[in-house]
Amino acid sequence: MSGRAANGLRGASRADAAMKAPSAESVQTVPDGLTNAAVLADAAGQAAAWLKSLANPDRLLLLCLLVDGERNVSELEALSGIRQPSLSQQLGVLREEGIVGTRRDGKFIFYRIESPPALAVLNVLHATFCAPASDIKTRRTRRPEHPA
Repeated sequence: MSGRAANGLRGASRADAAMKAPSAESVQTVPDGLTNAAVLADAAGQAAAWLKSLANPDRLLLLCLLVDGERNVSELEALSGIRQPSLSQQLGVLREEGIVGTRRDGKFIFYRIESPPALAVLNVLHATFCAPASDIKTRRTRRPEHPA
């Protein structure tokens, strides 16, 4: 049985199902205004499944190379150092999850990031892990002063 069928996601990728925002009707609130814990637990499970597709160093590297725009497979191979067939396998996972899309131009296949949530996550990851130290703005928090 395919992963898609096993997860009950026939016709949609796991990323599509995981990253759909809940409708207003599906978000339940309790009298004190807190969101229902069951709804939050479901959303957390969907987010964790989606993040799992990003949790691979090769896939993250490929996505980082695609942040600035589309690239063909030859460019991705040269820039990443990831060789075939691993490159095709990782791009296939990203495509299956709906994170990247493709375009054919003659004999070249170009990849691009299709998922706005993935792009947002990549921007945060870049700012946190890849930006030069001088670019990262850190705030020093002062310790509260305690009377002696």
